[in-house]
Amino acid sequence: MKLFYRKYGSGPVMIILHGLYGSSDNWITIARKLENHYTVLLPDLRNHGASPHSPTHTYAEMVDDLLGFFEDNHLENAYLIGHSMGGKVAMQFAAENPEKVNKLMIVDIAPKNYLAGNSFYKHIRQHELILELLENPDLSQYQSRKELDDFFSSRIKEETVRHFLLKNIHRTHAGLFEWKMNAGVLRKAFKSMVSEVTMDWFEERLPITNYPVTFVRGQKSDYISDADWLEIRKIYPEAKLIDIPDAGHWLHAEQPDLFIEAVLS
Repeated sequence: MKLFYRKYGSGPVMIILHGLYGSSDNWITIARKLENHYTVLLPDLRNHGASPHSPTHTYAEMVDDLLGFFEDNHLENAYLIGHSMGGKVAMQFAAENPEKVNKLMIVDIAPKNYLAGNSFYKHIRQHELILELLENPDLSQYQSRKELDDFFSSRIKEETVRHFLLKNIHRTHAGLFEWKMNAGVLRKAFKSMVSEVTMDWFEERLPITNYPVTFVRGQKSDYISDADWLEIRKIYPEAKLIDIPDAGHWLHAEQPDLFIEAVLS
């Protein structure tokens, strides 16, 4: 699958992979802050943004898509950053293609099964509600983004989450609103997205020391707990951890300057 992407800057190549419901649009501000240091490539993963839709959505497929992206753009290697779902894609890609990764940065996601246990239930339920919401409303009945925001606000209280989701809506040539992402397929794939790329998957590859690895987490987020970090160090014994203060899961949007500092460090 040929992925749509945006390109900024010049220098060593850096690829940034967005998370679930995301797209290259969400990372333009970050790319522009990095363009004096790197050639920043922002692909849209399958079923997201302007990339093709597919009836399936698996990590193995997204890793193959990324390998094709390297080949299509004649890239021997790159600095690789992945946020959330994109972080799991990045971890699996790097483990399978270590020669193509200069350094790896994983943003606010752990290599764990988020369906296991009850500690993460609130986030799983929130995602399920969002996916139900994305698949059900008939967007063509709305005339403005204000009307859409009013509709979403009755169901999603967090303003930052609503605005993040609304970036996935565009107008067709007929002037009607529609989703850029393939909401139905993403809803079907959701459980595999949050439960795969775990310690068990890495077991035969331990330890991984082929490339430097840094994890970044928001201090207000619980996607990477202290207990998770102990497990992560079993996979990546030389990995570093950077905490971003006053930031949640979308830390690159909440604290962009601190995130840039983390990347450049």
